[in-house]
Amino acid sequence: MFIDTHTHLYLDSFSDDRVEVMERALQNGVTRMLLPNIDSGTIQSLYTTTDQYSHICLPMMGLHPNSVKKNFKYELNTIEKQFQYRRFIAVGETGMDLYRNPEFALEQEIAFETQIRWARESGLPIVIHARQSFREIFKVLDKIREPGLKGVFHSFSGDIKEAEKALSYGFYIGINGMVTFKNSNIAGIVAGLPLERILLETDAPFLSPEPFRGKRNESSYLIYIAGKIAEIHRVSIKELADITTGNAERLFKI
Repeated sequence: MFIDTHTHLYLDSFSDDRVEVMERALQNGVTRMLLPNIDSGTIQSLYTTTDQYSHICLPMMGLHPNSVKKNFKYELNTIEKQFQYRRFIAVGETGMDLYRNPEFALEQEIAFETQIRWARESGLPIVIHARQSFREIFKVLDKIREPGLKGVFHSFSGDIKEAEKALSYGFYIGINGMVTFKNSNIAGIVAGLPLERILLETDAPFLSPEPFRGKRNESSYLIYIAGKIAEIHRVSIKELADITTGNAERLFKI
């Protein structure tokens, strides 16, 4: 049994064959899919999908750093209200992205700090998007470090020192299809990570693993990610599934 801890199944990329995508995932042993929000424009589609597949799909609520613009306070207000109406398993995805959205670095930092506060107040873990922003994210976490704050650095793309720093907070590391890329350093990073701190994710429809690189990603492809990590750590697929599923269940309390 696998848990895809990060997939955007509610996006339009799946509007024509969402049922088939779900069926393929279940056939490949992916029994749970965790769906992070992006911004106010994705809330309704997130709700529709998680309501329709409530036995499989569980929602998170947050503001993606690439959606942090001049109107970010409106976005935060809209998203914060959702916690009054629904139960979520995490705050996310949040974080900072200084690759695609560097002109709003200050606004991203404020939005990130705000969502950490939500996580603290609600007792939920946070799901962190970090792209060319580890230094800035660590600075925020060091400044407002809270006992009991938990989370995951999703789609990890840093180096070994950044991985060690992330682990020092008690956070998990989310590994997706990049671990299968021949020109990626992620396989080397994974080799140095304890399995007890790894979460499996696809980040679908993005970052398809080999041999589907360049095509739309989906949760059924999680088995290729799992296979690569099992190979790196020299464990069976079953053992890897048991460990990573347990990790996800503990972090997200599912």
